[in-house]
Amino acid sequence: MRFDLHVHSCYSKDSNASIDDIIESASRNGLDGFAICDHDTIEGSVACIKRAKEISSSLIIIPGQEVSSSGGHILVLGICDKIESGLSPQETIKKARQLGGVVIIPHPFKVTSHGIGYLEGLDVDGVEVLNSRCVTDGPNNKAEKAAHEMGFSMVGGSDSHEAQMVGRSYTELTVSVKNIDEVLDAIRNGHTRPRGCKTPVYFVLRQMLIGHINKLSKKLKGKV
Repeated sequence: MRFDLHVHSCYSKDSNASIDDIIESASRNGLDGFAICDHDTIEGSVACIKRAKEISSSLIIIPGQEVSSSGGHILVLGICDKIESGLSPQETIKKARQLGGVVIIPHPFKVTSHGIGYLEGLDVDGVEVLNSRCVTDGPNNKAEKAAHEMGFSMVGGSDSHEAQMVGRSYTELTVSVKNIDEVLDAIRNGHTRPRGCKTPVYFVLRQMLIGHINKLSKKLKGKV
């Protein structure tokens, strides 16, 4: 089964991807499911799961969040409660465990995307070793080497901020039953294989511009 474990919706301040467009693109691009991992909110997950049910989509939607810890970003999958930002990586992971979440370190060595920069001593289930938005191979290669040396599950995710890039990279999972619990267990047990390719640089740059515009708009509104 193919799952994109790192997707951003319009509930992230740096994405304009609508829920309907994400679902449509995931189906068109041959995915069996995906995880909505918006920045510091689970609202996108809730909205996507609700919408998928409304339209009777066969896709498995994994609820999640990309948490901004004090040391860098951390993906938590399979949770329905928000984890506050600003906690240390260790505190963030502890909260995730209390909620029964699967913990993945995304783009750990991509400094420009708040990569955490290390893996040693972290109680995690997996490491994102194929992030489509890494313009160069260096961060992904370093992540793969570190994950291999430490025995972590290796996963892929598009880190998409535009709907059409959903599934650009993904994770092949070996599961016996098509449900969320089996998917999460496959990640925990290392039954994963990263697959896919990079996002064209044009899309990465456009998303960065959208993010800056949205942040500026928010600041201006706050001054009014």
